[in-house]
Amino acid sequence: MTTTPTPDPDLHAAPRDEDFLRLDRQICFSLNAASRAFGGVYRVVLKDLGLTYPQYLVMLVLWEQGELPVKRVGEYLRLDSGTLSPLLKRLEAAGYVRRERSARDERSVVVRLTDEGSALRERALAVPRRIAAATGFDLDEIRDLRTRLDKLTTALDEAVLDETVLDETVLDETVLDETALDGATPEGVTPAGD
Repeated sequence: MTTTPTPDPDLHAAPRDEDFLRLDRQICFSLNAASRAFGGVYRVVLKDLGLTYPQYLVMLVLWEQGELPVKRVGEYLRLDSGTLSPLLKRLEAAGYVRRERSARDERSVVVRLTDEGSALRERALAVPRRIAAATGFDLDEIRDLRTRLDKLTTALDEAVLDETVLDETVLDETVLDETALDGATPEGVTPAGD
């Protein structure tokens, strides 16, 4: 049974500092909960393909890009070699990919699809539609969400690179006001990132 934090009944009240520490007000928690829910849906949908979600992501990259150095696959998926290597090993054992030393550069390992891995793509064509149906979103909502999540990822990556953005002394208090708590925006104000 999944439990969700009880929402604050008075979301429109003037916020207090402690209000910003409520679990139901944390974007990170909402993203984490959505990610876990996606994981459950993908487990069901990918079961017929015999893939885990991370393995599916590797296959998506290879179906789209073709043969790639292992390092590039990791860059696409934002995975380090310690995480990626076991995924590739399992995909290789399943007969979907093959890893070989690059003919051009012996230091580089290239991963390529096998015939079985290429054929699996046909069976995977329904996966995106099944996932989209599970969200209950229409195509425009899915595109909008993906665009916003991409913007969020870029902003957070930049914040890590420029740690001054994360410095408590430079925070603008207007960043966290009542609109940040409930998603509403004052009339005539465009939310950040739009």
